[in-house]
Amino acid sequence: MSRQTPLERTRNIGIAAHIDAGKTTVTERILFYSGRVHRIGEVDDGAATMDWMEQEKERGITITSAATTCYWRDHRINIIDTPGHVDFTVEVERSLRVLDGVVAVFCCVGGVEPQSETVWKQANRYKVPRIAFVNKLDRVGGDFWRVVGMIRDRLHARPVPVHVPIKNGNEEFIGLIDLVDMTVLTYNTEETGITYNVEPLSGDGISSRFGSKYVELAREKRKELLEEVAEFDDDVMHLYLDNKEPGSDSIKRALRKGTVSGSIVPVLGGAAVRNKGVQRVMDAIVDFLPSPLDVPPVEGVNPKTSKVETRRPDESAPFSALAFKIMVDPYVGRLTFFRVYSGKVKSGSTVYNATRGASERVGRLLEMHANKREERDMIYCGDIAAAVGFKKVSTGDTLTDRAHPIVFEPMRFPEPVISVAIEPRTKADEDKLSEALAKLAEEDPTFKVRSDEETGQTIISGMGELHLDILVERMLREFDVAANVGKPQVAYRETITRAAEARGKFIKQTGGKGQYGDVLLLVEPLESKIGFEFVSKLTGAVLPRQFISPIKRGIEEAMENGVVAGYPVTGVRVSLLDGSYHDVDSSELSFEIAASIGFKDAVIKGEPKLLEPIMQVEVVVPDEYMGDIIADLSSKRGRIEGMSSRADGRVIDATVPLSEMFGYATRLRSLSQGRAIYTMEFASYELVPEELSDKIIARIRGW
Repeated sequence: MSRQTPLERTRNIGIAAHIDAGKTTVTERILFYSGRVHRIGEVDDGAATMDWMEQEKERGITITSAATTCYWRDHRINIIDTPGHVDFTVEVERSLRVLDGVVAVFCCVGGVEPQSETVWKQANRYKVPRIAFVNKLDRVGGDFWRVVGMIRDRLHARPVPVHVPIKNGNEEFIGLIDLVDMTVLTYNTEETGITYNVEPLSGDGISSRFGSKYVELAREKRKELLEEVAEFDDDVMHLYLDNKEPGSDSIKRALRKGTVSGSIVPVLGGAAVRNKGVQRVMDAIVDFLPSPLDVPPVEGVNPKTSKVETRRPDESAPFSALAFKIMVDPYVGRLTFFRVYSGKVKSGSTVYNATRGASERVGRLLEMHANKREERDMIYCGDIAAAVGFKKVSTGDTLTDRAHPIVFEPMRFPEPVISVAIEPRTKADEDKLSEALAKLAEEDPTFKVRSDEETGQTIISGMGELHLDILVERMLREFDVAANVGKPQVAYRETITRAAEARGKFIKQTGGKGQYGDVLLLVEPLESKIGFEFVSKLTGAVLPRQFISPIKRGIEEAMENGVVAGYPVTGVRVSLLDGSYHDVDSSELSFEIAASIGFKDAVIKGEPKLLEPIMQVEVVVPDEYMGDIIADLSSKRGRIEGMSSRADGRVIDATVPLSEMFGYATRLRSLSQGRAIYTMEFASYELVPEELSDKIIARIRGW
């Protein structure tokens, strides 16, 4: 069966934003207007198609990214609806890695909020073109132009409004002026918004019905639009310089060029929950966002030659794909979501996991619609699908044709910042617990499981309290495992404050073949205080090459338990300076142990200190409670970084240690009589103050 939709008419897009900006509501309307679903599912009713997990329905938030496909104007649109809560930022990260374009949704009252900035930075990192949709224009206090300004100032982007919202005398949102074709869009009272009225701005009675200020504003903004896009299209530039009006097709072409290049961000307006403006977002996805043919070829490294190669979106090219998500489905088992970059793959065929050097058989190929599935015989380049049957594929692995291997750039995920101890409630749950934890860790790269050597407890770590709450709930519902969970603990880290050298030797003679490993290591602190770098500075044949990997492995194992309080070590660069070996007694194990000994000695000499996670906190509070909130944040070792105003109150930006933020929701409610709200996301790791560090170490060691 051949491809049904040409590649140039394919769009791979994500819907991303801060929590509660209306992403899932927008996606539901897109599915309804495209005919993919026949009834609009509302998030507040727990009936949204894309929020299919029980926890999503109960809480009214998106927890896991969901994929679906719909058709609009003869174009195939593959959509991934992503979560907005910072605890689930990994879902956004891995989705953006495989998408060609993004619809960034902003609340017209909240504007650019903390998670909006995080998503924007992620999209910048992967160079993903964007369009912006300013949602909830029906809300009191909503300001479209303020949000446009925030996109420019906070996100350092170049927003280009293509709509002017219209409000009546009661400040109710009633329609839009489209600046591309200079038409007025007004919506009927009909509930679903399938039909709406379009009339020329120059038509009879427009000024008297909507006010001359909107006609004048539209002409002014149209001029600004032409100024912005003229540089991207020669025809538009010539017409603009000759004071002639370019046609709407020419303007769309220029907007598309600017958007695909990442230079501009078209900004649209609407109110998704009132069914206003969403069809124009769908038009913009088709008109402005790139097809797989418009984005640069994906780069990777050939594992055989170590040379950089590219893969173009061509069906006749060798197969290559990136696995970006693993999900355990109760009905079909382990699902691997992947994006095909070149070639095609058939169900029942065998592919090569170039990351792990292993072959995998493709059992079944599925096109996903949230948690529903449609079986496919073939998946083509540019498509996003899921496969059943892969046994050892992990998030970020590259799948290829065995004869033409390539490894794409791996994904990078943030470190967990919060930990809790977990134990099974009954003996029957004991065996099932480890299996459930392993499956959840396989799905979620930011969920870590380890065993505490001193207490024997199982410790689970994640991105926040909500993240861990959801995972514990899932264990009970999906795996039927009841567990007791301890109080949340901060995921402290350890680092060094100065460079240090140490030699690690492991020499053992037992009568037969002995063990001999000898390394000289230099350990230095990284400026970022996060991560690990390993550099071999050996010259000549000081050590055989096969011992380099075991040395790195030994260091990584030693990093799991620091010397100060047993927390993982981070923020270090380790250089291998020298070493020696024995022709008979040296082995990989002996060098692994020698490296571990040398690393720990160097860390002790490097004046190790504790690091704590610092959170970026944004509090929205009415004016009358502002003083109390600022004083409370300061008492928590918080640093106030800025204050601003918005329609529903004052915004306080601060950085606060995570250890001080447990139970803050309750504290904030009592300080503001329930009228303030806050959001929090990880910012960085910083050194723990000396007096506090001593208390933490004393508690850990039981002094």
